[in-house]
Amino acid sequence: MKQALIVIDVQEIFFKLPQNLLYNSVQLVNNISRLIDQAHEKNTPVIFIQHTSQDERDDLFEGKDTWKLHENLNIRHTDKIIQKTTWDSFYQTELLDYLKDNEIEQLIFAGAQTEFCMDTTIRAAFSLGFQNNLLFKNTHSTVNNAILDAHTIIKHHENIWNNRFLTIVEWDKE
Repeated sequence: MKQALIVIDVQEIFFKLPQNLLYNSVQLVNNISRLIDQAHEKNTPVIFIQHTSQDERDDLFEGKDTWKLHENLNIRHTDKIIQKTTWDSFYQTELLDYLKDNEIEQLIFAGAQTEFCMDTTIRAAFSLGFQNNLLFKNTHSTVNNAILDAHTIIKHHENIWNNRFLTIVEWDKE
């Protein structure tokens, strides 16, 4: 089954602004980097999704330091970068066409934020026919909100997603 790794919104806004600091951010970047390296070794396509605001006052407006993909991600010139303007990585983007053109059948997801762009994209992918997708533990994150802490949000979404919208995979012991 031909795979692609989709890394959603791992942008500097989640690492440079204290109010947006992702839960377990160091482990998150390390784990996502590990997935990227594994994908590159296997010649698996890597697709970076980059949230882009249309409002020049916004921290995610194209070109701002906080809009950039995280500096420690191993992005190659052969990787695909797709900008989006909503929580759904498929909505009015070239993502679906790219996946079809490259005959991708299985998606591996990673990124931020769990309850927003990750959740919306994972569910959209399932509805679009990608129904054998994977998510490795500790490769997505979010921030605390007024009702729930980030850890609880993550656990809640993993409980909903696992064996419905994707399969959650434990890391191999090394």
